Amino acid sequence: MDVYGWGRYPTISAELLAPVDAKSMAGIVNRLQQPASIIPRGAGRSYGDSSLALQILSSRFLDSFLAVDEANATIRCGAGVTLDEILKICIPRGWFPMVMPGTKFVSVGGAIAADIHGKNHHRDGSFCDHIVEFSLLLASGETVNCGKTENSELFFATCGGMGLTGVILDATIRFEKVSSVLIRQQSISASNLDDCLQSLDEHNDAKYSVAWLDCLATGDALGRSIIYLGEHCEGDSATTKLKHTRRHRLSVPLNMPAFLLNRFSMGLFNSCYFNLKKGRPSMTSINYDNYFFPLDNIQHWNRLYGAKGFLQYQFVIPLESAAEGISQVLSKVSSAGKGSFLSVLKRFGEANKNFLSFPKAGYTLTLDFKYEKNLFPLLDELDRIVVDHGGRIYLAKDARMQEDVFKSSYENWDKFLEIKNRVDPNQLFASLQSDRLGLTTNAQR
Repeated sequence: MDVYGWGRYPTISAELLAPVDAKSMAGIVNRLQQPASIIPRGAGRSYGDSSLALQILSSRFLDSFLAVDEANATIRCGAGVTLDEILKICIPRGWFPMVMPGTKFVSVGGAIAADIHGKNHHRDGSFCDHIVEFSLLLASGETVNCGKTENSELFFATCGGMGLTGVILDATIRFEKVSSVLIRQQSISASNLDDCLQSLDEHNDAKYSVAWLDCLATGDALGRSIIYLGEHCEGDSATTKLKHTRRHRLSVPLNMPAFLLNRFSMGLFNSCYFNLKKGRPSMTSINYDNYFFPLDNIQHWNRLYGAKGFLQYQFVIPLESAAEGISQVLSKVSSAGKGSFLSVLKRFGEANKNFLSFPKAGYTLTLDFKYEKNLFPLLDELDRIVVDHGGRIYLAKDARMQEDVFKSSYENWDKFLEIKNRVDPNQLFASLQSDRLGLTTNAQR
């Protein structure tokens, strides 16, 4: 069957295996013969080719809740459970995930494999910083428990390791306590990139912060933005009842004609959005669902980029060179006329100990580009700007980064590979991405 990530590029014809439980999953791993390889896959929300291989091992049926610890505010669940399903359990208890990405439809296993981040990395770190432990099925067929003190090297390699160390079977997640489903949101308009970065710096103590950025603006307006700050409201009225939100979702029924996405249409949208939002009230209270997951209200929104799909390009540049590096990226994108509707800027806090985790202290910008053949030279130019400024590209969004770019920007790749080769010497777990980046070899596949 044809399989692809959320970006719908690339597409591969693959065998998709979906065992009903952990025992069946171990049986599949034990039966694989060299030189066969396989890659674990959760909800399919990574954008590129990190969960693509000729054989794919789905965790979708590992979807049970195994334990709820009321005293310590933790939940143990299968790797196939989505964050949406977790919210249904934790919100009525007055709990909230410490880290939430831009969609609630990712699986727990995928969240760990990509070490996802949210709008509060500058304060609370990434998803794996709040994982107590997880069970990992190794290439040998053995299942081991991993945490920051037990099998710690394997823990740090698996968190952000894109499924290359084994199959995550279940995990125990820690939550924070809240008393309301509402987020107090403050919006701030910034006339250019410098104003945006300055404002984010000044509000670095905010619980959540994110900026929508007009990537096609030029001149003095380069990087003009709307910044959204957020804090959990206190529950003091019936309107803040702790109840999981169920929204009626719109749907994009078919692939949109790609020619509709062009410099003019995107520039018009971005200009209208900026001018509309900058005049809105600066302080309001909204449901957490609207603050964290605005795009989840549109099913199949990836179809907006046409049948050939799109590439999401996310990078981070350290604080000291962020203004210059991001400005150069925006100038390149604007000149090429290949900007996106969805350009998101956030501030990261310090990096954690995970060998391949993406975040480090600096600013991260996310851009969407519809797939077209002349896009790749532009992205190669952006790669050089990012690397020259000490940055790196997010593996969960990547579909085309070259090996030299990866190895020059992820300084602990060799430590990761040492552990990977120790627990998986025959490269049982491999993907199109890992072959491309030199973490595995496709010589026998």
